[in-house]
Amino acid sequence: MSETTSRQPSSSLVRALGPLDATMIVIGSMIGSGIFITSAESARLVGAPGWLLLAWAIAGLMTITGALCCSELATMMPRAGGVYVFLREAYGPSFGFLFGWTLFLVVQTGTIAAVAIAFAKFLGVFVSSVAPENYLIAPAPLGGGYAISLSTEQLVAILLIALLTWANTRGLEIGRIVQNTFTFAKTAALAGVVIVGLVLGWNAISTVRSAAWWDSWANGWSSQIAQPGLSIVGGFALALLFGKAMVGPLFAQTAWTNVTFIGSEVRDPGKNLVRALLWGCGIVVILYLLANLAYIAVLPFPEIQHAPQNRVAVAMMNAVFGHPGAMCMAAAIMISTFGCNNGLILAGARVYYAMARDGLFFRKIATTNAFHVPAAALVAQGIWTAFLTLPRTMTKNPTTGTVAYGNVYIQLLEYIVSADLLFYILLVAAVMVLRRKNPDAQRPYRTWGYPLVPIISILLAALLIVDLAWIAPATSGIGIAIVLTGVPVYLSWRKCAT
Repeated sequence: MSETTSRQPSSSLVRALGPLDATMIVIGSMIGSGIFITSAESARLVGAPGWLLLAWAIAGLMTITGALCCSELATMMPRAGGVYVFLREAYGPSFGFLFGWTLFLVVQTGTIAAVAIAFAKFLGVFVSSVAPENYLIAPAPLGGGYAISLSTEQLVAILLIALLTWANTRGLEIGRIVQNTFTFAKTAALAGVVIVGLVLGWNAISTVRSAAWWDSWANGWSSQIAQPGLSIVGGFALALLFGKAMVGPLFAQTAWTNVTFIGSEVRDPGKNLVRALLWGCGIVVILYLLANLAYIAVLPFPEIQHAPQNRVAVAMMNAVFGHPGAMCMAAAIMISTFGCNNGLILAGARVYYAMARDGLFFRKIATTNAFHVPAAALVAQGIWTAFLTLPRTMTKNPTTGTVAYGNVYIQLLEYIVSADLLFYILLVAAVMVLRRKNPDAQRPYRTWGYPLVPIISILLAALLIVDLAWIAPATSGIGIAIVLTGVPVYLSWRKCAT
């Protein structure tokens, strides 16, 4: 055990979450808006339904193998901070800090901001005044292709973040009730999409009629259309783009580690954390695969690729039930994003709380309130997340002179893909490192299939890192640079602590 850990005061967090609660946090944090929209971009990149399903399957394999490894670490160290603690114990405090810093800077907060905007976007289906172009404060250029604004859509996102942050400062019980209620609802909604698609759509067998399962070229696919500027052609180009097509599926599943952040608040963690990780991840991976199969069963493949605003699930329900079906799907996605953000907000604050207890974040963040939750960490996370909803990218059309605005945090998340995969490798490898470094530690659960499962997981992630570095070196480089901004911050905090 590290010297830092031994100096820590006792946590005032309370072990109040049972196995169902922990499982709901895994499922609820994973199912957001990604499954309903990311398949469109993946389908455009690979050009055939077979490759689309394989991309989701391999992403699912990485999730399951990662969960198997993480379960060993979580039951060894069921503490607030989860992955931060695992990396700190395996590699030293600097690696743990870089993970937590990146999580706070963009990964967790940026995801919360993106999901909040998704909630507001689908609310706009029902309330026309909630729109990205309905400005309360018009975009003000910041330079470098960026602007800052406040639209009604952004305001709704900020209000959602504030509401859920406040709710979670009122105690773990409120956060638990919100999480369980909305997770049950959105899991049922996603299961409904699967049933509707497979039962009502399969008879049409749209894919067999309109697309080859594996022959992308037969469907009119070309690497230059899928990735403008890519000079490589043929099977190698398809292999490279297949790796990029996995980015969406991976981020639709990536939040499964959130349950480890609240490890010190789970009862009987030696059993319940393992059950939550394996059952939660298994259920979501299966639902995601079946949902994509449902899309394929109902929609011709080109309609998946070119679904309006990438809303594949909405397009599927519209094809089956018309406009009422699309409206029901929009409501389901609002429920999904609401519950997802609650889980992300609840869990993320525990990492900054753990960092502060190690002297690596603001001292106030290490405190809990009368409800035994890290309220200061929740508020700090909420403030930064709200800010991330405001900046926007600016793109000027050279022909017409019109300016289009995007979301800067989505761009940041794209930058961080390779870095996130690097932390994934470090997490999985920590199982092997700690077995050598601390072989006598109590391990209520040992990774099934060790060492083959960790090796498979590491190889898949490493191949993806290489693939993304090849196909998008600038994006990958910026992601690593974002992580490295934490180095001087870490050194500064260490200097102040001594």
